[in-house]
Amino acid sequence: MAKLYFRYGTMDSAKSMNLLAVAHNYRKQGKRVLLMKPRLDTRFGSTKISSRSGLEAEADVMVDEGDTLDPRDFTGLDCVLVDEVQFLAPSVIEDLRRITVDPGVPVICYGLRTDFRTKLFPGAQRLMELADRIEEVKVTCQYCAKKAICNLRFVNGTPTVVGPQIQLGAEESYAPVCWGHYDEATRHSAVEKVDPSGATIRPS
Repeated sequence: MAKLYFRYGTMDSAKSMNLLAVAHNYRKQGKRVLLMKPRLDTRFGSTKISSRSGLEAEADVMVDEGDTLDPRDFTGLDCVLVDEVQFLAPSVIEDLRRITVDPGVPVICYGLRTDFRTKLFPGAQRLMELADRIEEVKVTCQYCAKKAICNLRFVNGTPTVVGPQIQLGAEESYAPVCWGHYDEATRHSAVEKVDPSGATIRPS
């Protein structure tokens, strides 16, 4: 049976570059590869899969929230490559799992495991539960030689743990960091709290 792979890493760990290199190698051998991404990822263009190294390719399929994948659309392919998989719904991850059984196409997913609060993305969580193979794409901490495992969010240059999980196009930036530097930067950050009614209380 074909396998479902989850290759995860922090920001700046060259995940998209890895995906594009795999796609190139398949196509060089004359094999059929389908590139997929979430439609909400518009940082480099609505249909582009791009790496910070400058490599890019057109995605063949953009997936919206609530979409269902039809296995018949994947017949005859040699591989499916998925970028920014953490943004996909758990139900889509389950569809990708089914594609590895019928029509039996391997699916390789690239993305983040956790958000800037070190919490699993729903799509990443479902992949951790269903993937045949889970592989880490490693990069070192921006501030030391240790392995980066956290994504530190900055807003206007200040580390923060406040804000929505998905926040594309805002004035934020990220750094790959080890746990020690993440903890040091965020230990005294203001954290959103929720009152008994369910309303969010934002720090003043």
